[in-house]
Amino acid sequence: MDKGQRNIIFFDDEHRSGLLPLTYNRPIAELRIGIFTIKEKWEKILDGSASHITQEYLSPKYPIKIAKDNLVICGRLLPSEKLLWHINKLHLNEAILFNSQLMAARIDDVQFNRIIANEDVSELDGTDLESMPDAIHLIERPYDIFSLNGEEIVNDLDIIKKHRFSEQIPNSVLTTGNDIFIEKGAVLENCTINSTDGPVYIGANAKVLEGAMIRGPFALCEHAVVKMGAKMYKDTTIGPYSKVGGEISNSVLLGYANKGHDGYLGNSVIGEWCNLGADTNNSNLKNNYDQVKLWNYQTDKFEKSGLQFCGLIMGDHSKCGINTMFNTGTTVGYFCNIYGSGYPRNFIPSFSWGGPSGYQTYQLEKAFDTAERVMIRRDIHLSDLDKNILRQIFEESEKYR
Repeated sequence: MDKGQRNIIFFDDEHRSGLLPLTYNRPIAELRIGIFTIKEKWEKILDGSASHITQEYLSPKYPIKIAKDNLVICGRLLPSEKLLWHINKLHLNEAILFNSQLMAARIDDVQFNRIIANEDVSELDGTDLESMPDAIHLIERPYDIFSLNGEEIVNDLDIIKKHRFSEQIPNSVLTTGNDIFIEKGAVLENCTINSTDGPVYIGANAKVLEGAMIRGPFALCEHAVVKMGAKMYKDTTIGPYSKVGGEISNSVLLGYANKGHDGYLGNSVIGEWCNLGADTNNSNLKNNYDQVKLWNYQTDKFEKSGLQFCGLIMGDHSKCGINTMFNTGTTVGYFCNIYGSGYPRNFIPSFSWGGPSGYQTYQLEKAFDTAERVMIRRDIHLSDLDKNILRQIFEESEKYR
C-alpha cells in the first residue's frame, strides 16, 4: 500500500449489538481500550484519518468520508504487527478475511459508492488469515475491553514512545521499576508508582495527588485526576477528564466519568459522563467461584462470559447514589439513575430511575436537562445531534423497560 495519509473507514458489523450498552451512542471504533480509542490506534499506526459506517441514527454525528483510495477496517479489530504487515500489502479491491469474515479491505471510490447504493460490485480478492489467529485480535463483548486492556496499554505506549520522550519524574515520586512515561503538563505529588509488572502512562495535564498508589500496566489519560490515597491496580485505564479515588482494579473508564470517593471497582467498564456515588462497590467474583453470567443484548438473555472475574458494565450518562452495591456481572444501560439500599438487579434497562425497590422510566426531557448540566461543567454542549441520538436510544431500549 502506498505511503502518505490514508483514508480509513471503520464499519460496525453484526457484533455491534453484543457491545451494547457501550455502543448505543458511538461506533465501535470509538471505544477506548488501552490508552487510545480503536480509531486513534489505527490513525496513529497507519498515519491516516478515519470515519465510520455506522448506525443510521449515529451517521449525522459520525459522517463517512470517502476518498479515491479507502482502507476499510472492522471497528472491532485491534492492531497487531502481523496484521499490519498484511494490510500494508493490500492492493485495490483486495481484502483480508478471518474465518470468512471481512476484517479489512482496500476499495476505490467507484466500488465504494456502488456498495453504498446497493449496486453490483466487483468481487474482492481475499486472503483468509484463519491459519494465523494470533494476528487477529477482536473485541466481541464489553468484558473484552477490560480483559485485553493491560496488553493494549503496553501496545499503545510503544506507539507513543516512537514519537516522543517522557518528561522527568518529579523527585517527590517514589518509584519501583523504570517503565514510566509522563506527558507534558502532568502533575505528580508525593505518590507511589510501581512499573515492575507493566508500564505506567500519565497523560498531558493529568494529576496524581499525594498518597496515591499506582501499579502498572496503568494509563491515566489527559486531564484526568487520581485523588489522594487512591489505590490503582494493574490493567486499568482512566479516560480523559475523569476523576477517581478509592480502589480500582482491571477496569476502564471511557472518559468524563467520576468515581471520586472510597469504594471498590473491579473488572469493569464505565461509560462517559457516569458518576459513582461515595462508597459504591461492585462484586467481581461469585461466592461459589463459578464463571459469571452477563446480559447479552445480541441474544436478549444472560449468557456465560467464560470469566471468573467480571464486575460492572455501565452505559454512558448513568449514575448511582452513595453506598450502591452492584452484584457480580451487572449490566447498567444508558442514562440510568440508581439509588436505594440493597443490591440492584443484574440487568438494568436504559433510562431506568430507581433501585432494588423498583424502577420507573427516566423521562427524556429530564434526561436532556441533566446531560446539559453535567456536560457544561466541561465546557461541552449537548447538541441537537446528541438529542436526536438520545431520542433514538430511548425508543430502541423501550422494549427492556
